[in-house]
Amino acid sequence: MYRLDDFMAGIERKNPSEPEFIQAVREVVESVIDTVNDNPKYIQNRILERITEPDRVISFKVEWEDDDGNIRVNRGYRVQFSNVLGPYKGGLRFHASVTEGTMKFLAFEQTFKNALTTLPMGGGKGGSDFSPKGRSDKEIMRFCKAFMTELYKYIGPDTDVPAGDIGVGGREIGYLYGQYKKIKTENTGVLTGKGFGWGGSRIRPEATGFGTMYFAENMLHENGETMQGKRIAISGFGNVAWGAVMKASQLGAKVVTISGPDGYIYDENGINTPEKWAFMLQLRAANNDVVKPYAKRFGADFIPDKKPWEVPVDLAFPCAIQNELDEKDASSLIGNGVKYVIETSNMGCTDKAIELFRKNHILFAPGKAANAGGVAVSGLEMSQNAMHYHWSAEEVDEKLKGIMKSIHSECVKHGATDGGYIDYAKGANIAGFCKVADAMCDQGF
Repeated sequence: MYRLDDFMAGIERKNPSEPEFIQAVREVVESVIDTVNDNPKYIQNRILERITEPDRVISFKVEWEDDDGNIRVNRGYRVQFSNVLGPYKGGLRFHASVTEGTMKFLAFEQTFKNALTTLPMGGGKGGSDFSPKGRSDKEIMRFCKAFMTELYKYIGPDTDVPAGDIGVGGREIGYLYGQYKKIKTENTGVLTGKGFGWGGSRIRPEATGFGTMYFAENMLHENGETMQGKRIAISGFGNVAWGAVMKASQLGAKVVTISGPDGYIYDENGINTPEKWAFMLQLRAANNDVVKPYAKRFGADFIPDKKPWEVPVDLAFPCAIQNELDEKDASSLIGNGVKYVIETSNMGCTDKAIELFRKNHILFAPGKAANAGGVAVSGLEMSQNAMHYHWSAEEVDEKLKGIMKSIHSECVKHGATDGGYIDYAKGANIAGFCKVADAMCDQGF
């Protein structure tokens, strides 16, 4: 029999100075420990010990040259956490905050997220402490080529299939894939998020944002509501926020905020026109990490150095980075009448924020369920590459809707409580864990 505190003490000893990883493990283990203790097979096979240890952590040096001819050195990572359900699958993040610990937490989360999609994908994550911010296009290309020159040794279409994440969009995927092909002389689906003209899938850039709105729509339907007329706060302004803003508008809701490191935009008229959506892409492409120009362009309010969670809304979608929504933000949202919080960034809410949502019976969806749309369409891209075939945007979108509906159903199945409250986080953790754990038992050690 496992005791939570004893098990977590062991995790903390083995993973010092990795608070995000420890936080992610605790959040899952808290949810599943009773399920484990009730299943002798899981105890006998030591599933908890095995499932919280990555298969391998790869670290490498990345040497590249800037536009002034100076040699620069960054560190690259690839964490291959679990391939029990399929090839390792997860994004690459280029951001100054990247560490081994953040990559481990993201790969751990990815393992269960991918399991929830029911597609044959394991969990992995990678990236570098290189930041594209302020770098020229040529510098980004040289870095990507240098990064792939090291990474290519560890990936492949049936081994490990990276994708994009923060700091890695279509441009970076193109440079990375071009270098992989030069080295390997192979044109295979080793990366997802590719351009449609050279192996990519329709709606992949929008998929995470679309998927989170489909998940939210299912949450609302579960409670006899629709998206029509709902006010929404979104953080971030990159691909995820962009897709979420578009889909929310199409479903009849009104998004009134986006945000960046410099502050947030409040647009009472709604971020609801193709011109505004296109401008979000321009902001992302500028690599300046600021949203203030939106206010000048469209006559909206810009609130510097603050987060959007002080605005009264019906639904809140953290779409930027881990632990971006804390206990104070949660209190503001609850005080202003929020009814749903849909975590779209990976582990976007702190433990105390989630605890406050539960205490106040605010319906909270965790990132591993709500933001699975991105990796789901990446999995569909892998299938299309394997078949050397393309589905239409409508076909991909329909498959995405089905996947998100299925994930929602699993969360409700495992997260429903006697009082009628649905603990979506617990439901997602149990559903994803059991799928991975059962496969581990079937395959031995």
